[in-house]
Amino acid sequence: MTSKTDVAPAVASILEAARERAGGEHVSVEARSLPDALAAADADGRTPVIAEVKPTSPTTDGTRRDDPVDLAEAMVDGGAAAISVLTEPTHFGGSPEALTRVREAVDVPVLRKDFVLREEHLDVVEADLILLIARFVEDDLAALLEAARQRGFQVLVEVHDAEELEAALEAGAEIVGVNNRDLAKLEVDLETFETVAPHVPDDVTLIAESGVSSPADARRMREAGADGLLVGSAIMDHGDGGDVTANTRRLTRSETDT
Repeated sequence: MTSKTDVAPAVASILEAARERAGGEHVSVEARSLPDALAAADADGRTPVIAEVKPTSPTTDGTRRDDPVDLAEAMVDGGAAAISVLTEPTHFGGSPEALTRVREAVDVPVLRKDFVLREEHLDVVEADLILLIARFVEDDLAALLEAARQRGFQVLVEVHDAEELEAALEAGAEIVGVNNRDLAKLEVDLETFETVAPHVPDDVTLIAESGVSSPADARRMREAGADGLLVGSAIMDHGDGGDVTANTRRLTRSETDT
């Protein structure tokens, strides 16, 4: 499943850079369980948040140059159930090396956030989860899912609408993320998740991605059925270089706020 034309220019540039990158030696992973980590956070009274180490992006102002390990540890201190690390170097300032260091430093699941288009792109770095964006994978989605699982990865399959969700479920996705950001316009609408979520089976772990910037947003996504929230910019606070621990805590405690 691919879409090469109906995307924002920034996304087209990211995809072109991804196509030019190659993989490395075959990766084998013993993964930490994301569903277990989300459930543990929920049982502890925390909103299950996957906090994202994202130095910069085409949709944010500014760049944070903090050590990725310091950021990840601060997020865990703030109650994050898992960590996402950008490994895309050109547009997001990430690196596989940063993910390796983060995964060695924290005891929660770590997601590799990148544009994985074909099987060789799996063989870059060990992570507990890997992101596959249903719209952009250039190999057969079911085959790519199986290839990732054979390496030990858990797989977060990202969708944006009901058609992509159907394709993800048919391919065997067990963890699904609904991206509230329209990659054609780079606009965010939380109703996207609310529209797609009712069609997700109960036995699928469901993640709300993008657009959660306040405790009210977090509660809204949870009430719509999210098992977890993937949050980047609201925690990283690129423009002001704010307190990452406090920003994470503000969202992970959203369900007990009054």
